[in-house]
Amino acid sequence: MAGHLLNACEVMGLQGIVDCAMARGYTAQGEMFSGANMVKLAEEVFRCRGELLNNGLMGRNRARIMHHLWAGYPVLIPYDEDFNHEPCLRKGHKAHWAVISGVLLGLKCGLSEDTCEEDPDIPGLFQLRADVPGARYPEECVVHTHLLAKQGKSLKYQLWEYERVHASNAQLTEFSPKRESDGTVYVVPAGGVESGLCGAVILLQPLSQ
Repeated sequence: MAGHLLNACEVMGLQGIVDCAMARGYTAQGEMFSGANMVKLAEEVFRCRGELLNNGLMGRNRARIMHHLWAGYPVLIPYDEDFNHEPCLRKGHKAHWAVISGVLLGLKCGLSEDTCEEDPDIPGLFQLRADVPGARYPEECVVHTHLLAKQGKSLKYQLWEYERVHASNAQLTEFSPKRESDGTVYVVPAGGVESGLCGAVILLQPLSQ
């Protein structure tokens, strides 16, 4: 999914990506419990630039993430997946990766037609004008932030509240007891799930950018 969003010339198929990850020792069954290894894998299979942010989605990382999404580039975020694919709090027992490709903001003020244009089909929905360099939204007016996300097992995109994604991402601390006792081999980093996934956020962009 991230490869398509990066407009990679030749996006490697899923099995090819898994095979590459297995060959590099990043995974045994398709699992990926290391943000650092995910960056290395993405850079190899997509010929892109990856950056691993730690400490979650808040603080300085929030501005980095928002700027990255506004530029049109994908973000990879590990989180606990609920039955409906949305974020939940399971201490990492349901850890999965999601691709974030956009952001929807709820504003308490109006927008200038000089920098924004209204969607022709959805009244009240605006987007920054592509023909205005440096067009920005009024940050002081933001009251709600939702991320446009997709998880591999879901057939459709979903809008997730920013704070919920952060909360789920920030509590990935334990390896699932069910997986630990199922007799299957998994690749888990030396510091466990917490060191590999907790607070991890990955920014991907083409090498030419």
